[in-house]
This record gives sequence, structure tokens and C-alpha cells, in this order.
Amino acid sequence: MTDRIVLATRNPHKIEEVRRILVDAGLAIDMVELPSDAPEVAETESTFAGNALLKARAIAQATGLPTIADDSGLCVDALNGMPGVLSARWAGRHGDDEANLALVLAQMLDVPEHRRGAQFICAAAWVVPGSHEHVVEGALEGSLLREARGSHGFGYDPIFCPDGMAVSVAQLQPGEKDAISHRGRAFRTLAAMMGSR
Repeated sequence: MTDRIVLATRNPHKIEEVRRILVDAGLAIDMVELPSDAPEVAETESTFAGNALLKARAIAQATGLPTIADDSGLCVDALNGMPGVLSARWAGRHGDDEANLALVLAQMLDVPEHRRGAQFICAAAWVVPGSHEHVVEGALEGSLLREARGSHGFGYDPIFCPDGMAVSVAQLQPGEKDAISHRGRAFRTLAAMMGSR
């Protein structure tokens, strides 16, 4: 049986990535495009989990369909965990990847190598209207590079080097990224829960 489910995002990179992760996890779903009249949900919570649930609940209520959503971002040790939930709009305008990258690199300019630790965090939520809701998290530990490298991925991928690697996330092939990424870990956990229902 194939279940219809809405992914609560209009980000084409995220749609492609989440669909790929769920298919690779063996989940048989029909991912429905977010309706054009679906509400824009402001990310007003102070945690990734809170924002993911906020979006999933709102879209599930609007569509009447099971909904998955995520909130994810970069948490930099030397910046006291920021940009965190503000990752997508760190430079001011939501979704301006180049400006966000440039700002983080500028803020980290004089930070020595041993203090450049960072984490990618993803909270993935699943809401079934009138039934249940779940939220899980995945993380990827690493450090920040001093310049962008690679052309794959999106967001902060070009400046994030996973622990134990010598390349940025943006230098990995999609399948390699999915295997270790914060989003891959979160959505594989969610897929296992969804598949057991």
C-alpha cells in the first residue's frame, strides 16, 4: 500500500533530498506537492523540534493529509550554537545561501582551527491528523572550513567538513551525503516509525 503524504516545504533541494532518503529507506509513499494555497508557517519556536512540529501540524490541518516537515540548521560552537534555528535567515533574508555563508565565514575569520567545531542538526516531524505526531532528531558533527568547497548540496554544505573527513559536505555525492547527514539520520528514523504503522 502506498500512503499519500505531504512534505511541508517549498525548498526544491529539500524536496529532492527527503524523497531520495525515504525511497532509499524502502518507504512506499506518494509524496504530494505542497498545495499553492497552503499557509506560510512562520518558524516562531526556539528549537528545531518545535518548528518542525509547528509546520507539520499546520499543513496537516490545512490539507487533511499526513504531513512530514523538518527544521534544520548549523550550530557553531564558537558562535554559542548560532545560527541555529535562524540558519536560513542568518544574513537577514530567508533562504539567501550565499549571504548566509559569507556572514558565517566572516564571523569565524579569526577563530583558530581547534575552535571551529560545529554540528548540523535536523528535527523531522510526522503528523497524522486526528491520530498521532512524532518528532525525531539527527545530527552530524564536524568543523567549519575557511572557504566554500564543492558544488553539491545546499545551505551551509560547502563550508562544513564532517568529522573524520577531509572534504566538505558539498563535495560528497548525494548518496554519500545522505548516508551520514543530519537529515538522512532523522528521516531514516522517521521512515522506520512510519513503516511500522
